[in-house]
Amino acid sequence: MPIKRILVADDEESIRWVLSKSLSKQGFQVDLASDGQEALLMSRKQSYDLAVLDIKMPGLSGLQLLSKFQEECPQALVVIMTAESSMKNAVEAMKRGAYDYLTKPFDLDALDAIIYKAQKAADVSAEVSLLKQEIKDHYQLERTIIGQSQPMQRTYKILGKIAPSDVTVLIYGESGTGKELIARAIHFNSARLGKPFIALNCAAIPSELLESELFGHEKGAFTGATDKKIGKFEQAKDGTLFLDEIGDMPLELQAKLLRVLQEKEITRTGGNTTIQVNTRIVAATNQDLKEKVRSKEFREDLYYRLNVVPLELPPLRERQEDIPELVDYFLAKAADEYGTSANGVTKEAMDMLCHYDWPGNVRELENIIQRAALLSPDAMLNAADFPGLVSGQGSSANNASLEGLINQKLQSSLSQIDLQEMDNLYEMVLHQMERPLINIVLEKTRGNQVKAAEVLGINRNTLRKKIQTLNITTKRN
Repeated sequence: MPIKRILVADDEESIRWVLSKSLSKQGFQVDLASDGQEALLMSRKQSYDLAVLDIKMPGLSGLQLLSKFQEECPQALVVIMTAESSMKNAVEAMKRGAYDYLTKPFDLDALDAIIYKAQKAADVSAEVSLLKQEIKDHYQLERTIIGQSQPMQRTYKILGKIAPSDVTVLIYGESGTGKELIARAIHFNSARLGKPFIALNCAAIPSELLESELFGHEKGAFTGATDKKIGKFEQAKDGTLFLDEIGDMPLELQAKLLRVLQEKEITRTGGNTTIQVNTRIVAATNQDLKEKVRSKEFREDLYYRLNVVPLELPPLRERQEDIPELVDYFLAKAADEYGTSANGVTKEAMDMLCHYDWPGNVRELENIIQRAALLSPDAMLNAADFPGLVSGQGSSANNASLEGLINQKLQSSLSQIDLQEMDNLYEMVLHQMERPLINIVLEKTRGNQVKAAEVLGINRNTLRKKIQTLNITTKRN
């Protein structure tokens, strides 16, 4: 991370004044402490990138403070100032973890050189940390993009072709289909691996703040802009910027985004200096952008700039054969994160999961598996562990799950019957289905046959005949 905030601790006011003036001119935020105890208290309230500490101060000495810093704020690089040019002080300071030391009186250029060197070291360290994280994320990514179905195979083929290039990609998909995962896969399989991947949800940021989030702002650009802010474009320098829910971006900001895509440069809000940005754009939406273009809610020129390569993610209902593998993955994830003991689901429960319509897609599946794993005391989850799917709460897709349950029950019952000896199976099954169905509806309507017939979608006279034929006892509450 770049060095931004520096703490100077010295009991000599003149030293504090000179260092504050010099460092502030270079754009650093500088805080001053007159002794070691004050410096320690300040470090507990504020995070510092660099601390310049005098070795001799009232209360805590610079070396004692250095040891405290190593324990409480190890991210801060520490430079020790000493008026004694003895090897003992230098060796002791370096031994305790100081980044460097200065002997008083010193030239300000010497401090500038140390800060420059520290900045380079911080940049390299940040790059190494980022690369390690990217590789770790890449490994995790390979495990979390799951599915061998034909729709997913098509997605993998397109992803493999477009990832190595710098082409702009527009990912289409319903909520919960994994658009950000695919965007990360594009980044991790490109030449930009090791550079930042920055994600921004355009729908989650108020429109009046979105411009600042994207392009940053200068200090004093507007009320509340007390510091300079680096925007997402600059944060994603040489990497990938993922703009999720791009369809929710305000029209006036769309024009500015279009200019960035064309000119490869930005200007911070309140600034007048153009900044070159080499950033790949991957955008995503769950909306019909063509329709938004027709209704003048989305710029046509921006649409064509983003839609260079469209990539459509299939909803989970179109790749239900991937559900068993996803279930296994989410159970293992729940066990790893929460210590749950569930490690599988019964055949009946799996059939039910595979026949559910999943309006919330993979995200909904993960939430339901996680909840069931947390609440169930059993190693094998059964249908009762998924009450929302059984009762249809929270989904408009009951028909699919109900059909799955009926199918499961029929298969179980018919496996015990010699079908060769049956000649009225259809009538028998209908009879067994109708009686409990009519009973339940009559109970729900408190015996009101007019209302029950309306709910069932049949004529009232037909309902009366069925009540007689099926020998159903009715009572009015």
